[in-house]
Amino acid sequence: MMPTTPPFPGTPATADGSETVVWVETHVTQGACAYPITSSTNMGAGYQAAQASGQKNLWGEPLFFLELESEHSSASTCEGFALAGGRVTNFTSGQGLVLMKEVLYTIAGKRLPVVFHVGSRALTSQALNVHCGHDDVMAVADAGWGIAFAKNAQEAGDLALILRRAAEEGETPFLSVQDGFLTTHTVENVRLPEPELMAEFVGDPYATTRLRNLMNPAKPIMSGVVQNQDAYMKGKIAQRYFTDRLPGILTATMERFHALTGRRFGLVEPYRLEDAEYALVGMGSLVETAMATADWLRAVRELRVGVLGVTVFRPFPAREIVDALRSVRAFTVVERMDNPLAQSNPLATEIKAAFADAVAGAPGSTPVSRVPAIHAAAAGLGSRDVRPGDFVAAVEEMARGGRRTFVLGIPHELALPRTEDPDVRPRGAFSMRGHSVGGFGSVTTNRVIATILGDLFKLHVQAYPLYGSEKKGLPTTYFLTVAEERIRTHSELARVDFVPLNDVNAFHLGNPLAGIAAGGTVFIQSSDTDPAAIWAKIPAEAQAITRERGLRVLALDTQKIARECTSRPELQVRMQGIVLLGIFLRATPFLSRLPYTDDEIDRAVERSMRKFFGKRGEAVIQENLRAARRGFSEVFEVPVPARAHEVAAHG
Repeated sequence: MMPTTPPFPGTPATADGSETVVWVETHVTQGACAYPITSSTNMGAGYQAAQASGQKNLWGEPLFFLELESEHSSASTCEGFALAGGRVTNFTSGQGLVLMKEVLYTIAGKRLPVVFHVGSRALTSQALNVHCGHDDVMAVADAGWGIAFAKNAQEAGDLALILRRAAEEGETPFLSVQDGFLTTHTVENVRLPEPELMAEFVGDPYATTRLRNLMNPAKPIMSGVVQNQDAYMKGKIAQRYFTDRLPGILTATMERFHALTGRRFGLVEPYRLEDAEYALVGMGSLVETAMATADWLRAVRELRVGVLGVTVFRPFPAREIVDALRSVRAFTVVERMDNPLAQSNPLATEIKAAFADAVAGAPGSTPVSRVPAIHAAAAGLGSRDVRPGDFVAAVEEMARGGRRTFVLGIPHELALPRTEDPDVRPRGAFSMRGHSVGGFGSVTTNRVIATILGDLFKLHVQAYPLYGSEKKGLPTTYFLTVAEERIRTHSELARVDFVPLNDVNAFHLGNPLAGIAAGGTVFIQSSDTDPAAIWAKIPAEAQAITRERGLRVLALDTQKIARECTSRPELQVRMQGIVLLGIFLRATPFLSRLPYTDDEIDRAVERSMRKFFGKRGEAVIQENLRAARRGFSEVFEVPVPARAHEVAAHG
């Protein structure tokens, strides 16, 4: 029997995790109360922009947005909104989430079915870091909320819907978590949920009994009262009525979502575990990198490796985890935090407890006769790169029966060295690593390129930036991969085909040509028009790499074109990046394999410009179009001179 097409397969688009969340929440909620904090800021800004433009939700209500003076206040305001029967959301990260903690307990205790979105972020410890870590979420894991982790932009949007329905049916609030920057800011191919799906799946907030107005004077009830020794414990334990039902509600909600969309979710996600000897376990974006690495280990090393992605952390899926891992010889739990004063990090601790219950025959657990060797690793703190080579090292350590606790990705006495760092990108993938300066518009250009390639050419794309909290005016690196298959690697690109250097200082800050493929292309921003002069300014080491790898060198004065395309000083710097868009389309070889004319490509560029710059007016759109067209037509090649001894040999 042929599989049937689901009724709501989704609308193809390119978006990052923040955008998929905003797409859902601006359709299904009535309001948001938030205080912007990196890396969740884009979610709050996107919701506020929709409200400011007059957007209404699916039931015709104008959106409400309130920015408070702190995260604590924003959570308190959400509590009041929900107490009055409203459907509300919030966006937060890091210290902001921890600052809310006092209020999170009361929201859960009052059974208010809100959904807060978290761009998970490392907490300030020995230093401040605005990038990804899971310690912020683990700091509030005892507050009585459900918690689920998305591993990509698609799941971030889908979980916004799934958790909303489960929260309202289970009368339990949820944290919907995605990795800060690594998912919140990574552009990928997605299928946006259709408005019709969202209306059917979640339902009109006024037409459902799942939302209750606890402030309705016609139905008075006491909420948030003082309870003494005679009553408090009874009220606290009685809440198990709600929490005990939650796993079943979540599972049923996920099954309903799968029937409607074809996209399957579970409390956990087993991958190639049926015959696995070794397994990698984790949450968030690193799970997909682990999956791609497991495929490589099977194909190249002939090791039977599987992966278990833990989607739902609360309620903890103990039985499902034991069922998935009981047959392996060993598994490693990889977590984005480090708590050396505890028995283990949080996920590893709970998995060990689940197996302890199972081997002891505790009621409700899956009986097992043996416990696999359990290894625990800290990795990816503060967005430290988690590479395929790190997972290879973890599997090697398991295979030799090595250390039970280790770290990945840094030099340390507990760290495992990378013996091999394989390329697990899809076959035929084309990757770009750009070196620019914060504020030059290159990151926006990277998004525009991804949008064009994804929307027009129907290719799979992944685009993301790499920068610090001090972004503007300092070096920025950005990555883009294009492939005919879905891209599962969420790590910095070590192998690339195209390196644009908007910032020529990159030659003096490191080796920007590291990892470039033989026959690849380099673009150099230069005010020189003489190819010989441009070549002479390239450092000798980079010249040697260019010759050895047979690289093609392109150049153009993007700054001059930007000045000539707009008279607005505030746009001239950023427009340099838009000139690069034209250069990219000229330089990349895969476009020649696709059946599109230059005119069709130009029209696609215009559509993308209108998407990104439409709110700034027609004049800005046309200025950006001119910049991109000039980059496409005016970029020129810098001949690579032969070495002196080669000239003599052929003389």
